[in-house]
Amino acid sequence: MPGEALALELRGITKRFGSIVANEAIDFELRRGEIHALLGENGAGKSTLMNVLYGLHQPDEGEIRLDGEPVRIHSAREAIRLGIGMVHQHFMLVPVMTVAENLVLGSEPHAGPLLDYAEAARRTRELSERFGLAVHPDAKVEDLGVGAQQRVEILRALFRGARVLVLDEPTAVLTAQEAHELFRVLRALARDGTSIVFISHKLNEVLEVSDRVTVLRRGKKVDTVQTSESDERSLARLMVGRDVLLQVEKAPHEPGEPLLEVSGLSARDDRGLPAVRDVSLTVRAGEIVGVAGVDANGQSELIETLIGLRRPESGSIRVAGREVAGKGVRAALDAGLRSIAEDRHRRGLVLQFDLAENLCLHEYRKPTMSRLGWLSPRRMARRARTLLGEFDVRGGDSETPASSLSGGNQQKLVIARELADEPRVLIAAQPTRGLDVGAIEFVHRRLVAERDAGRAILLVSLELEEIRSLSDRVLVVYEGQIVAELPPTTSEEELGVVMTGGGRGAVAA
Repeated sequence: MPGEALALELRGITKRFGSIVANEAIDFELRRGEIHALLGENGAGKSTLMNVLYGLHQPDEGEIRLDGEPVRIHSAREAIRLGIGMVHQHFMLVPVMTVAENLVLGSEPHAGPLLDYAEAARRTRELSERFGLAVHPDAKVEDLGVGAQQRVEILRALFRGARVLVLDEPTAVLTAQEAHELFRVLRALARDGTSIVFISHKLNEVLEVSDRVTVLRRGKKVDTVQTSESDERSLARLMVGRDVLLQVEKAPHEPGEPLLEVSGLSARDDRGLPAVRDVSLTVRAGEIVGVAGVDANGQSELIETLIGLRRPESGSIRVAGREVAGKGVRAALDAGLRSIAEDRHRRGLVLQFDLAENLCLHEYRKPTMSRLGWLSPRRMARRARTLLGEFDVRGGDSETPASSLSGGNQQKLVIARELADEPRVLIAAQPTRGLDVGAIEFVHRRLVAERDAGRAILLVSLELEEIRSLSDRVLVVYEGQIVAELPPTTSEEELGVVMTGGGRGAVAA
């Protein structure tokens, strides 16, 4: 049980960005050896508060105390010197360097004028064995999976002497197995005396790993509660300010005509290796077809081929009866296909553009947005205001750069643009990645409403519960092939067996 002594106190922290108050008079306490979850909706101010602690932002008001002593933290370097480490949602590693080189970067051991690599590797092994964070010192970071990269980030913070460790959405890019391994490591660190702030919006993970939970809502602290006295429903109510529907409600589907027909589709990955192998599938009007599979089994290449970003080697793709295979993105768009990108930064948004510009990326050539080749900023802004309100995108107005929104609000911006076009076929790739429970509820309801309005939806997700609760049929992909079609009532355990090649269901026609 964590001790009562306080490792960290934040008193009355307020942070403003122009007219936006990101944090308002927030109090937060972290005990020694405690895992304290910081929970809230997207844009609630969680990351901003911890960036203040880490010296990346300066508070407008308030005080920070470490071990009872007031401190002023003007930079990340100063935070590190004071024993504060932070693992960001997007890793800060140097890909071409080895694990050992990343670990000692900035405090390198030397043998004369040269780096003492043997000593760096020894320190890496010693630290990884001590904390049960299995990494190989000589492995290049670019060759590691995201779970291993995260272990390197944690090791780097511990190497620098972190006694307070902040993890910002640490499971956003992890599989379920990697997340459980991370929780094991965090418990071991807490037993060793490290105090941990666990930023998240995933209720089940917060309940599994934390000792206490502090909930933020719209920049204000709502409450701090004991995890042992909480459940998903009570935490969701604190986060959102109302009861949240944690189960998807949908009527039996009534499929209509085929709107997406894929036959014998094959494609190669960026290395020239087969990634999509003779895939055939059909999605009808008024149904959601889920694609389940372990990450990196050809899902990304399949999506890119369907939307025109990757040229197929062979096969046919028909959208509402129109052949679009190999004809590029514009042909797919013109046929009525839209997609929610799995990587909102790389594919979904132009981060330097403002919200109105991002919302018009499909519309800019239409008469509603332009005349004689000239865009109408007034019309763009009017359309943006409508969509931002309808999809509850928070953190800015039509002129705000997309880069300044929280990750979850960026995702909602992408979804708003794609659904506003009223597509005939929607490919939803990881549609709730990085979203909080209230936003997930909104997106799930919206996808079901789109299904009921006669859209054909292909849902690609690593979240098995999402696949099972939303899909009318489930296709399982393994090594680039559709190996089974299963009902959504199939258990996660049974799905897991098929996803790893251990069993085959009724193969989809």
